[in-house]
Amino acid sequence: MKRVVSISIGSSKRDHYVETEIMGEKFIIERIGTDGSIEKAIDLIKSIDGKVDAIGMGGIDLYLWAGRRSYIIKGALPLKEAAKITPIVDGSGLKNTLEKNVIYYLQQNEYINFKEKRVLITSAMDRFGMADSLECCGSNLTVGDLIFALGINIPIHSLKNLHRIAAIVAPVACRLPFHILYPTGDKQNKSISNKFTTYFDRAEVVAGDFHYIKRFMPINMNDKIIITNTVTKEDVGLLKDRGAKLLITTTPEFEGRSFGTNVIEGVIVAMLRAQGKEGTLNEYEELLSKLDLKPRIEYLNKSQGVI
Repeated sequence: MKRVVSISIGSSKRDHYVETEIMGEKFIIERIGTDGSIEKAIDLIKSIDGKVDAIGMGGIDLYLWAGRRSYIIKGALPLKEAAKITPIVDGSGLKNTLEKNVIYYLQQNEYINFKEKRVLITSAMDRFGMADSLECCGSNLTVGDLIFALGINIPIHSLKNLHRIAAIVAPVACRLPFHILYPTGDKQNKSISNKFTTYFDRAEVVAGDFHYIKRFMPINMNDKIIITNTVTKEDVGLLKDRGAKLLITTTPEFEGRSFGTNVIEGVIVAMLRAQGKEGTLNEYEELLSKLDLKPRIEYLNKSQGVI
């Protein structure tokens, strides 16, 4: 039985454990939160290094992307370096493959027509594959990297402009303590619903990391389409209560929980390692094609149909 463990600096209230079978392989998949403590996360990674098949870095990214250029988040490096034997991943490999393809899947199968749809993506540098495919499908994008990560109330409306701004801002922002850029620990359980609500109100689709969405979304989310991942049963109930129309998670559901991309990438890496492969982009794409992972599509309010 293979074991994949995500060590997250997020809230321990979101921990989850499942035993499942994927392509005939039995897996234990586990998420362990450290309530914002990077030191505890490092200790946990060291304690399981060499004892599990893959480790996920949860609640933190190693890389942010703008176009073909990547920026390393300084605060994530100690976690990456804590694993000496077991491969450790942050989900980037799936954000540029699986998540990118999910948007095309939704468009081609007529779940959502993205052309000219007003889409708020909370951070395009975090979900770079998703943002690129949304723009390619003709969405009217509002990119919220400056707004939600840095608290700078300046929307960006094209990825080309994001790339220009990132070249100036990202090298500095990536050296900031990570908790400034992203909700960690108990902040993942708290909402700020009276700030930046205008951007949610205008949007027909809200896409991106769920912790940004949950933290800033207004009380009224009537008729919104949410494209995200890492949601619990409680999160789904919250979205339904606030009137959201449709929930799509880019990763599949396991016993009521959609795990983060770092977890699913850990599963991919564990399977590729068992086959003696290194985990190239082509190998990711080939295995994803065989797995045929489908997004979770859940209608929360109103009837089903093409949107």
